Amino acid sequence: MLYSVSKNQNMHIAYFTEMCLFTTQFNDNAAPTKLLVSYAKDYAFARPEVKIDDGRDSLEIDLAPDTQVLAPFEISMHSSSVVAYDMGKQVNDWFSLRFGHEVKLLYIGSSSRKVLGNVSPTVAGQQRDGLRTGSASAEAKSAGSWLGSIASTANSLLTSVMGKQYEGEDHGISFADVAPYLVISSTSWENAQRRLDGTGEVLDISKFRPNIIVEGADEEWEEDFWAELVVGDQNAKFVLTQNCARCNSVNVDYETGQVGKGEAGKILKKLNSDRRVDPGLKWSPVFGRYGFLAKLGPGEEAIDIAVGDEVQVARRNTDRTEFEWPNLSTNNK
Repeated sequence: MLYSVSKNQNMHIAYFTEMCLFTTQFNDNAAPTKLLVSYAKDYAFARPEVKIDDGRDSLEIDLAPDTQVLAPFEISMHSSSVVAYDMGKQVNDWFSLRFGHEVKLLYIGSSSRKVLGNVSPTVAGQQRDGLRTGSASAEAKSAGSWLGSIASTANSLLTSVMGKQYEGEDHGISFADVAPYLVISSTSWENAQRRLDGTGEVLDISKFRPNIIVEGADEEWEEDFWAELVVGDQNAKFVLTQNCARCNSVNVDYETGQVGKGEAGKILKKLNSDRRVDPGLKWSPVFGRYGFLAKLGPGEEAIDIAVGDEVQVARRNTDRTEFEWPNLSTNNK
């Protein structure tokens, strides 16, 4: 994650909108060892008069650096603390020049942050036991199950969570906000896009940061009630525990690095009109579900999912879940 030294603040796109001007790619999609970072402008964002001429159009970062030579750096993200590692002067200088203020890149290594509130499968499962699931009406509507197709692969490394997660056990997360996976449906995205009808603007689905996009949902926002997905031939199970509240990040124009000037720059307000459906997220619209990869089966070392894989909604909640996380939720739980 990026940390602003000058502002003593974790960097999130909702507050540092220029973060969208940085793009990443692996050096080898099959067996990546390095991350290549590029920046879209030729000047420092916070200081446009400062032109970038360091001859480093892109930055190459090891995906698994030697932490023995990196300085530890204690950091708290959403009230969940961890000791990370400072990636060092060469990396930090590259980012600092482009942001226009002092920045550090932090690497979490083999450490992890604790999942708080009721977002972990353990707590969510305990709460779910007090809820009715799979009601007759829901089962009739879904004919026992709902099938679709996956429209986007998980864009984070599955190995970061494999072998450690299954329903009923707490497990940590990296620098993802509150969970390693975020699932949305394309049907719901189409609803959001229609809010821009007549403007000629396209709502970039990547602004909603999904790892997995599911196509074929019968109704808009039905993922609000999804509790468990089974994906692909290997029956990868994703436990979906809580809703995702949306913030100012969805208003950002990826071309300028600023809040959009058109109607797309008001999409958060447009969603606020009818999507504040979680009592634990009273002032924020909901779009998508946070999830965790379940424990692998005997003898399994890796799970592969891909575009076009079949998705089955294996379990639904009868009622919407209520988000709880210290200093994030609005229910003081």
